[in-house]
Amino acid sequence: MTEATRRQQVLDKLRQERDELRLKLHLGKAELKDEWESLERKWEHLEGRVAGKAEEARESTREVGAAFGVLSEELGEAYRRIRARLG
Repeated sequence: MTEATRRQQVLDKLRQERDELRLKLHLGKAELKDEWESLERKWEHLEGRVAGKAEEARESTREVGAAFGVLSEELGEAYRRIRARLG
């Protein structure tokens, strides 16, 4: 499996979890909305990095991979924390 394929799978999984949580948040739990808005900014950054393949080609593969790993893990943990608080 290529690195690009692996990144796309991680992004797809995060996108699915994000969509499910967005719906639950819309239905309630106003106190989580501030945290959600912060995560949305991080999501946009992550998605932009993956989509910006021309820019990626100019950067170090190691640097891009490390940044992707840190940000995707942070988003995944935050999504799990929100899901647990939503019940």
